[in-house]
Amino acid sequence: MSVLSGKKIILGVSGGIAAYKSATLVRLLIKSGAHVQVIMTPASLSFVTPLTLSTLSKNPVHSSFYSDDEMSQWNNHVDMALWADLMIIAPATANTLSKMANGNCDNLLIATYLSAKCPVYFAPAMDLDMYKHPSTLSSFSQLKHFGNIMIPAEKGELASGLVGEGRMAEPEHIVAFLEADLKSKMPLRGKKILITAGPTYETIDPVRFIGNHSSGKMGYDLAIAASKMGAEVVLISGPTHLTVNDSSIELIRVVTAHEMYVQCHKHFIDVDVMIAAAAVADYRPRVVADQKIKKNDEFFSIELEKTKDILFSLGQIKENKYLIGFALETENEVENAKLKIQKKNLDLIVLNSLQDEGAGFGKPTNKVTFIDNNFVVSPMDLKSKEEVAIDILNKVIAHYA
Repeated sequence: MSVLSGKKIILGVSGGIAAYKSATLVRLLIKSGAHVQVIMTPASLSFVTPLTLSTLSKNPVHSSFYSDDEMSQWNNHVDMALWADLMIIAPATANTLSKMANGNCDNLLIATYLSAKCPVYFAPAMDLDMYKHPSTLSSFSQLKHFGNIMIPAEKGELASGLVGEGRMAEPEHIVAFLEADLKSKMPLRGKKILITAGPTYETIDPVRFIGNHSSGKMGYDLAIAASKMGAEVVLISGPTHLTVNDSSIELIRVVTAHEMYVQCHKHFIDVDVMIAAAAVADYRPRVVADQKIKKNDEFFSIELEKTKDILFSLGQIKENKYLIGFALETENEVENAKLKIQKKNLDLIVLNSLQDEGAGFGKPTNKVTFIDNNFVVSPMDLKSKEEVAIDILNKVIAHYA
């Protein structure tokens, strides 16, 4: 999955021959999973049609402050600017660059640019002599000073017939530049995180098992959020209907506590962080029946034996890895969680209490308390599990800050 997936992007198209490439750029951004809103300068309408870009972006294209069909319909540049996660001006002509650098606000694109609070990228496109002119170089310098990010022009044949620098970067190169730049700024870039999720099932006979109500959502939300923050993720999941579609997440499916134990130890050596969000069975049947057990007696007993404690075993070999565990308690919550921190050599524990409404298995929300290895207790408000995942990962980021 591209880091552009889910991003809201404004593509500004200005009036140069390279505007024909904007159609391909829109298509690639949409293919990457982005939401695209195109704003065109009046001059760009001579090079590419709004219908083309509207069809590809699946959104209306705007080029003026008022809709053509109804003067009372105002295209609000402030709303569009606040909507965007990032803005790209491609092609960025010498004229548009000068207006951006000097605040010459005479069209919708420049008004939106001046209102933008998101990162702004610009891809220059002009002839060789224009590209090297002192006024253009001054625009580059000023825009970089503003914090805008330049996507360098490429060398090649230009519209004038000259060969040299000034050719707008190819759409594929622009997308690659955006992805690389966004990844370089991600707070967990370069970190590898091992996450467990879901329940384990311990077989009784060919049709029955011991399990629990864990849906796996907390672990999957952690994996997705960590990937979006730039981490490489190994997600070891017990039985669940959930899945992920992200090349940065290696999904390993297991069923039993023993299988999860083996996979955790296999991958633990290569990671920086381990987050044990799975609800692993503490016990399993000592003997598994080969055939379905018949319902005969009024009472039926199963002899259980302890499973291997995954978190405890990893705590003994963690060295400098950051180890996070979960605790689901129904009484003496904080005291029991502190004991688990000591026993399992954890750096942080995420405490869930079934006494809290909205917390626990099978719910979209969670209410947790963080307790670190210095026994600092930090209660959190009830939040969605996606938000809780971000809070947990912020603890990881703070650790490495």
